[in-house]
Amino acid sequence: MRAPAISRPDVPYRIDIPAPPDLALDRLVELGALDVEPVAGGLAALMPDGVSPDTVAGALGGAPLTCAPATARDDGSVWLLAPRAVRVGRVVIASSGKAAAPGELRLLDAAAFGTGHHPTTRLCLEALQDILSPETPGHVLDVGTGSGILALAALSLGAPRAVGLDIDAEALETARENARLNGLAHRLLLLRGGPDAVSGTWPLVLANVLAAPLIEMAPVLARRVAKGGSLILSGISVGVEADVRRAYQRLGMHLRASEPRGGWVALVARASW
Repeated sequence: MRAPAISRPDVPYRIDIPAPPDLALDRLVELGALDVEPVAGGLAALMPDGVSPDTVAGALGGAPLTCAPATARDDGSVWLLAPRAVRVGRVVIASSGKAAAPGELRLLDAAAFGTGHHPTTRLCLEALQDILSPETPGHVLDVGTGSGILALAALSLGAPRAVGLDIDAEALETARENARLNGLAHRLLLLRGGPDAVSGTWPLVLANVLAAPLIEMAPVLARRVAKGGSLILSGISVGVEADVRRAYQRLGMHLRASEPRGGWVALVARASW
């Protein structure tokens, strides 16, 4: 299941400045750089498409620079020069390529959605920890698992088993590799499909997709929630929160919303049965 992505009319590009002048960092920030990092012998930055390389060179006093395509992460919704460590409460995703400390998760630098940088993922991780703190559920269903980050976080927080679903075969392969990388493959079952690809109920169900599929899947997602169970819904832009809320309230679920984050919101629902 394809997870949330932001449609961008412009695609950033990377610049490398081998001999940056003084105040180069300040000038790049003023031009709207999306990310800036020191690199061997200079600086690298991600620049918005609307700022031309000539404009950047002019702001840097004519300093020589090279341009290259930028690499998008989180299904094209997050732009970073390189993967970096992420902490969300008790969950830490280690920087790719570095050894993880005990208790940290490592994720491949792959195209599948779910690095921990997107607000929708962070909202889910926060809600997950709130729910798992008082009582760890027996098992977790993660719909639209992507990289597997939410299912793996649930396992690292104490859930004994998880099932991850996705309609994207490449995402499932990435999730399998991430599970193996973290020694959790024996506790995570990955299946291709949506919530109608499984039967039964789960004490905790996660779905970080988009508002339209969340509304469409509402009846079957609700059926996957066990008696007294919880459902975390994310990938919801603030403008359509009310539509998603109505779809689940009609099914007898009690909902509360997170604080908005970057234009997104998560809903935590509790079964009334």
